Amino acid sequence: MAASKHTVLQFNAPSTASLSAKVHPLVILNICDCYVRRPDQAERVIGTLLGSVLPDGTVDVCNSYAVPHTESSEQVALDIEYHHNMLVSHQKVNPKEVIVGWYSTGLGVRGGSALIHDFYSREVPNPVHLTVDTGFGNGEGTIKAYVSVNLALGDLQLAAQFQKIPLDLRMLEAERLGLDILKTTAVDKLPNDLEGMEVTMERLLALIDDVYKYVDDVVEGRVAADNSIGRFIADTVASLPKLSPPAFDKLVNESLQDQLLLLYLSSIIRTQLGLVEKLNTAADQIL
Repeated sequence: MAASKHTVLQFNAPSTASLSAKVHPLVILNICDCYVRRPDQAERVIGTLLGSVLPDGTVDVCNSYAVPHTESSEQVALDIEYHHNMLVSHQKVNPKEVIVGWYSTGLGVRGGSALIHDFYSREVPNPVHLTVDTGFGNGEGTIKAYVSVNLALGDLQLAAQFQKIPLDLRMLEAERLGLDILKTTAVDKLPNDLEGMEVTMERLLALIDDVYKYVDDVVEGRVAADNSIGRFIADTVASLPKLSPPAFDKLVNESLQDQLLLLYLSSIIRTQLGLVEKLNTAADQIL
C-alpha cells in the first residue's frame, strides 16, 4: 500500500507565547488627539509606536506620533520622509526610544494593515500592531495588540496572519479618571478636584471590598489560594504607614482643608478677573 503524502503548512514566526505589550496612557491619549485632528477625508489615523523591549520580552510602548498617509481599497501610501524626520526628532529628546511597532484607529485589523505592517517589519524585527477604537461605540475603548505570523509552505511564504497578544494598560488614578471622561461621548462639565476625589474614594472602597471578599473566600476554602496574589496583598499592606485612626483622620482633614482653600482662592481670582474685564469693557465704551 503506497504511503499517503500530506502537504504541511507551518507558521514561521518567533514564539508569541511569552510576547506581550505594555502601553502607557499617554500613548492612548495621543492617538485619540491625532484622530480628532485628522483630515476630513481620512477614515482612520495610523502612526509609529516608540518604546523599548524589556528583558523579559515585553514590548514597552511609551510614546507615539501620527504618520500622514493616503489609503484606498488597493493601496496604502505612507509619508516615509515625514516618518523618518519625526523619528530623528524624537530620538534627539529620548535616545533610548526606538520603533517597536505601529498603531491604527478603528476596530481590529483592516485590509491594508498587512501592507503597512510589512513596511514596519523592515524598520524593526517583529513589530507590534496596536488598534484603538477611538469611536468608543460600546462605551469602552477597545484596545488590542497583534503580531504578524507568516503562513508558509516549505520555503514559500503564502500569507501573513495577525495573532493577538496580551496587552497591559496600566495607569495612575488621575490618568484613569481622564480616560473615563474621554470614553463618555458627552459630558456637561469636567469634574472638579472634590468630585474627582469622591470618585477615587468610591473606587478605592470597591477595590478594598473585592480584596476582603477574595481573602474570605480563600480562608473558607471556596477559592484556591494564589501565592502571587497573596504576596502582592502582603506587600501592599506592608507598604502602608502605621497611623492611628485619630492621626489618619487629622491627615485627611488637613488635606481636605487645603483643597477647599485652593478652590476658594481660585474662585476669588476668577471673580476678580471677570470684574476687571467688565470694567475695561465699560471704560472702552465710555471713551
